[in-house]
Amino acid sequence: MTLHSTLFTQFREQETTDPFAKQNSKLLKVQMGYGPVWARTGSMVAYQGQISFKDRGSGGLGKMFKSAVTGEGVPLMECTGSGELFLANSAREVQILYLDNDSISVNGSNVLAFSHSISWDIHRIQARGAMMAGDLYNVVLSGTGYVALTTDGEPVALDIASAPTFADAQAVVMWTSGVRMDVKVDTGGIGSMLRGGTGEMVQMAFSGQGHVLVQPAENVSHGSGKSAGGGLGGMFD
Repeated sequence: MTLHSTLFTQFREQETTDPFAKQNSKLLKVQMGYGPVWARTGSMVAYQGQISFKDRGSGGLGKMFKSAVTGEGVPLMECTGSGELFLANSAREVQILYLDNDSISVNGSNVLAFSHSISWDIHRIQARGAMMAGDLYNVVLSGTGYVALTTDGEPVALDIASAPTFADAQAVVMWTSGVRMDVKVDTGGIGSMLRGGTGEMVQMAFSGQGHVLVQPAENVSHGSGKSAGGGLGGMFD
């Protein structure tokens, strides 16, 4: 018997030699011939070849302690071997960046995978107005190599040098190394507060040179340690 279906042509594997590439908008394809990669624990959906996975937790005792205290971090597994690896996270949209001796500040829950050559750590926020929201943290990825992030829906990349830029703290995914982030508190006035507020009181205010990536969903949960404010990311130390 012969099976006939467009399924096997419409969704056939995409041929590519790039180290990181999109199989589709929600699925990352990694060519393991370029060396080991770090991936979010549990993100493997399939692979072809000989690939092994080792749980690395939060990346060592120091990062494990920071993650426990701050609530921020990335649970990682080390992927080694040869072949092709497919990664995803709850059918979220995949975004790929290449860092060339550079850094990004990103919400840990949005990290899907990155090259073994990329280093990461949890950094405390350094911004005006941060005391209004408590101790706040983010993950910083730095070095040279590929980074794959996920977003809830298709994001917008805002060039913050073109105009004063503000964003809901729950929607910001990441920002680049030339960007300065401060915290803005906007109560909306006494009348607005008496009516229950707008829900947009704590905002991120961006300045400098670079880009901010914002997703169309207000459910990003940046680590906030003992803070009651939450919802904000860290800054480069």
